[in-house]
Amino acid sequence: MNVLIIEDELPTQRMMTDLISNIRPDWHIVACLDSVRDSVDWLKTHPNPDLIFSDIQLSDGICFEIFDAVQPQSFVIFVTSYDEYAIQAFRVNSVDYLLKPIEPAMLGKSIEKLDAMQKQVKATELLGSDYKELAEALLSGQKKYRTRMAIPTADGFVKINVNDIAFFYSSQKTTTATTFQEVNHVVDHPLDKLEKQLDPEQFFRANRQFIINIDAVSRVNNWFNGKLVVKTKPESEEKIIVSRERARFFRNWLDR
Repeated sequence: MNVLIIEDELPTQRMMTDLISNIRPDWHIVACLDSVRDSVDWLKTHPNPDLIFSDIQLSDGICFEIFDAVQPQSFVIFVTSYDEYAIQAFRVNSVDYLLKPIEPAMLGKSIEKLDAMQKQVKATELLGSDYKELAEALLSGQKKYRTRMAIPTADGFVKINVNDIAFFYSSQKTTTATTFQEVNHVVDHPLDKLEKQLDPEQFFRANRQFIINIDAVSRVNNWFNGKLVVKTKPESEEKIIVSRERARFFRNWLDR
């Protein structure tokens, strides 16, 4: 694998080089670049690398400007200081993203994910997003989130405002939206897709089964091993448990 690193912090550049060399010593790092301008120039004059590790916020702009200008046929793993919620505003169809400071274990998992994806898709299939729009959204701090849903019925559709939904629940490949009026609606979208469409200030992915509206949270109780149990109104038939790993993010979400 030929690997390109785009990162404007020299210590992070060096650390990534060392980590990649330790995890995959047979990979070749073809260049380390630190700006949008240099990256565009390099990609226009060199063969496309197999994989690009790219910081999102660079010294002279946003990395999405690079991919909008050049559109390299490469797999991309993004590196960022933005927290888990901010990344949802501009996550694209990349291989993965890594949060700084980069942990060796997380880098290893991203590379394992790349290994699996290489067997199923081509790099060109991962570059279908409008990078210009993503860059503008990040720079302006704005993103258009889903505000309503068309729910199919026996004889047509019914419109529901997203803010009227207390939580989404997934079970046996079926997603159900429960409103504050305690009405259940089956929706066509899986939670993974909804998570990217919903405003992260308003909705939180509690676990694999639940996305909850902040206005539905009535109480939070401590649980075993640092986990949390979330009580909602209306109540959920299933217990909503937030893992120890996500508990800190959940508290921050509630305390904004």
